[in-house]
Amino acid sequence: MRLKFLYLSIFAVLGESVQPAIAAPRPPNVIFIIADDLGYGDLGCYGQKIIQTPHLDRMATEGMRFTQHYSGNAVCAPSRCVLMTGKHPGHAFIRDNHQYRPKPEEGQYPIPAETVTLAKLFQQRGYVTGGFGKWGLGGPGTSGEPLKQGFSRWYGYNCQAVAHNFYPTYLWDNDQQVPLNNAKFPAHDKFRADEDPKNAKSYARFQGKAYSADLISEQARAFIRGNKDKPFFCYVPTTVPHLALQVPDDSLAEYLGKFDDPPYTGGKGYLPHFKPRAAYAAMITRMDREIGALMKLVADLGLDDNTIWIFTSDNGPLHGRHEGLAGTDAIFFNSSGGLRDGKGTLFEGGFRVPGIVRWKGKIAPNTTSGRVTGFEDWMPTLMELTGAKNAAPKDTDGLSFAPTLLGQKQPDRPFLYREFPGYGGQQSVRIGDWKGLRQDLKPASAAKKSPDLAIRLYNLRTDHAETTDVAAQHPAVVKQIAEVMRAQHTPSAEFPFPALDKP
Repeated sequence: MRLKFLYLSIFAVLGESVQPAIAAPRPPNVIFIIADDLGYGDLGCYGQKIIQTPHLDRMATEGMRFTQHYSGNAVCAPSRCVLMTGKHPGHAFIRDNHQYRPKPEEGQYPIPAETVTLAKLFQQRGYVTGGFGKWGLGGPGTSGEPLKQGFSRWYGYNCQAVAHNFYPTYLWDNDQQVPLNNAKFPAHDKFRADEDPKNAKSYARFQGKAYSADLISEQARAFIRGNKDKPFFCYVPTTVPHLALQVPDDSLAEYLGKFDDPPYTGGKGYLPHFKPRAAYAAMITRMDREIGALMKLVADLGLDDNTIWIFTSDNGPLHGRHEGLAGTDAIFFNSSGGLRDGKGTLFEGGFRVPGIVRWKGKIAPNTTSGRVTGFEDWMPTLMELTGAKNAAPKDTDGLSFAPTLLGQKQPDRPFLYREFPGYGGQQSVRIGDWKGLRQDLKPASAAKKSPDLAIRLYNLRTDHAETTDVAAQHPAVVKQIAEVMRAQHTPSAEFPFPALDKP
């Protein structure tokens, strides 16, 4: 009996010594979806009345919707640079859309090799990282290509210009071109004289067999299925609804005949379409359908409770000076949601965008936040949400809004700074409800015009459409904004901004 007791005691001690250590909880997956030229008002959950977006509306209902979220800039590449680096446009490396001169046919100006990107931070923390869509921060063979900037998997477009066609002759699979079964046609082509632009058969010659957005979505799903047992960062910068207006017939049929829809005959560097309004709406609805499929897959794999979803857009819609370009009709759809202007400007319509975050069980459902947030904030926010609060570099301009997402109070953002040397040169600062804006900072030639350093001032609480300049009534506010504008700009040799570089 004593021997049996001794045996049991030894077994208990040994049992304690061989017990496996309690595994640390798996950090949450992150799926970050960024639309291309989608306006603040293009989703049902942001007031859209015509275009159907049921899955994104559900994402908003099951999560938090931000009403004052700002993209990194007013056009594609510099906006994505802010997102990836956590630095606002006065400090970020890429500040405009520039092709890389040594390889202008395939990629934009590359970010430097030593750049700390959001993807690199996830990779360093043991996440598997995949990107699916449009890159725009450096072509193949340069320091900026995705596989050198933190992604272990890439599929889609590298160059933004190539992405102007949804039926390309190839896409990039990691560092290899994958040929597609699509015919090559010039991006500027028009309906021929013997064709009827109102006839769907005339449009058929601009359709291919391999729709890039579908292929990219398939690869994103394959990535998640293949990495379901690991924490993953899945970055989906879709090309929808950027031009050209192209969508498969089954989606187009959902909107045909529902409203007046005069044809766009092509030109201006873009392809024609016989029903451009229907095409634009169908592209967004098809994107929403693919997002729904991704959401279903994550739920089916049992990952829904441990996955953070983000949806946003890289800038505003084609509006204002872009109105009518390539057949888009932002006025018809109210794509800017009542905000002024659109893509290419630092008026609100140019860079205030949808911002939806869903994390089941952690973020209260059906909530709305009016906190001012920007693309630079995603880096520290996602690091904090995934358990690495101090992982973002010290020189980031981003401020984590994880407390807001988790239902806690936090101080307001002290200011939000933007600058854009393109489209005449622009600079803006938001402080509370005040918005200061400069334009025409980069005249075509000094002989024709001097830079306009005057600051327009708008109160966004009472004038969200920026109709009334109240600078004369609030000189102290204008002075404060001018000081922020001066302090937040650093000169860039690659993207010079002469009007701001002077001391």
